[in-house]
Amino acid sequence: MRMNEGVEWAAHVCVLLHWLEEEQAEPVPVPVARLAEVYDLPAPYLVKQVQALTRAGITESVPGKRGGVRLARPADRITLMDVVAAIEGPDDAFACTEIRRRGLSEGRPAREFAQPCGIAHAMRGAELAWRRELAATSILDLAEATPRRIAADVRRHFARA
Repeated sequence: MRMNEGVEWAAHVCVLLHWLEEEQAEPVPVPVARLAEVYDLPAPYLVKQVQALTRAGITESVPGKRGGVRLARPADRITLMDVVAAIEGPDDAFACTEIRRRGLSEGRPAREFAQPCGIAHAMRGAELAWRRELAATSILDLAEATPRRIAADVRRHFARA
């Protein structure tokens, strides 16, 4: 399965925002251009990913001179599946087109195709397992799995501004 690289970018943004908010009483919004510079990403493209996160209720946009973006809910309540769905959309990765009804099988009675074929069944099972795994992984899990020195480096970078 291949995903848009925006999924990776969006997940990293969520982790970074968590690190910046982790030690603050009130989350401070961060301009997307500043987020982009941390990872040396093109800001206009990252803006599109953050907009998708905002539409999905993962981040929220704060307007104004000191505006930017921040997490809309705690990192332990945002899953990797939430991020993937925000960027990739909710559609299944595999779409059965019922190719088995074509060619030699064209014209066969519909009752012969009442059950999904083995391919569709296997693909659906794999997708459900994949979605369950992503849904079981939170942004907090990802942040905690990253060496603390990286989070500290990020905080120092933003403190200099």
